[in-house]
Amino acid sequence: MPKGDANKKEEYFNKLQGLLENHKQILICGADNVGSNHMQKIRKALRGKAVLLMGKNTMIRKVIRSQLEKNPGLDVLLPAIRGNVGFVFIVNDMNGVRGELVRNRVGAPAKPGAIAPNDVVVPAGPTGMEPTQTSFLQALNIPSKINKGQVEIINDVHLIKAGDRVGNSEATLLSKLSIRPFSYGLKILQVFDNGNMYDPSVLDLTDEDILSKFREGVANIASVGLAIGYPTVASLPHSLINGYNNVLAVSIGTKYNFPAAEKIKAYLENPNAFAAAVVPAKGPAPAPAPAPAKVEKAPVVEEEDEDMGLDLFG
Repeated sequence: MPKGDANKKEEYFNKLQGLLENHKQILICGADNVGSNHMQKIRKALRGKAVLLMGKNTMIRKVIRSQLEKNPGLDVLLPAIRGNVGFVFIVNDMNGVRGELVRNRVGAPAKPGAIAPNDVVVPAGPTGMEPTQTSFLQALNIPSKINKGQVEIINDVHLIKAGDRVGNSEATLLSKLSIRPFSYGLKILQVFDNGNMYDPSVLDLTDEDILSKFREGVANIASVGLAIGYPTVASLPHSLINGYNNVLAVSIGTKYNFPAAEKIKAYLENPNAFAAAVVPAKGPAPAPAPAPAKVEKAPVVEEEDEDMGLDLFG
């Protein structure tokens, strides 16, 4: 082995060893379809927030195994080192680093033979294609019409499903429509945090989501404790309230008294006394509404028949 290669391996070994010792949070990321220039831009964006380290999987496993004696929690990383992966060592804010990785994804055209990382839907509307190209859309079973001298797609078309291989016709159509359906960058596969591994979807949880889950868990524990009669911290308040209600019911049904029951008994014996206490105080009586004005009727004048100066009998 050339001396230069041996020195590079030793430097890489020491660097990865130091990063594993000094960082407790790591993002394991897939780097498929990420070029060298793109990788440099990502490194620049992460500067001061995280350290991105790629390398051969065999070397990474070797370094991790050498650290298991000092830090046994690193063993959960070994199954995750498969394929084209790299490590992003978090300096301070994990969510901020994830945001940088998302912002540094770049659009890419669909290439024939590539595996689609996501679904591709061609939207309805004008395409800018000449009317002579309708046969191309018909070959793909895409309904279309001619409108204002150009081809128009009638309905949204689910062209490619995630995981399918991109065909020549689909790639050509997307190129004609100037659609770049895919985006590539570092994809977070798993999250390592103080010896624990979990799915990256956990990073989407907010404080309110965590509190809601906690409240739901406490409610479940209280329900189970009450159902089986096993006291827990969560069920104890409910047990005390239920016990108080039972003692109060016995006191009301018997002559046994205790201070808290006396008021309830007094209320049951004379509820009107308590009702009078809550009647609102009477305020000044409202002024009477003014009487409606008396409308005088106009006298009705009876009209006499007028003979207009004509006498029927002479």
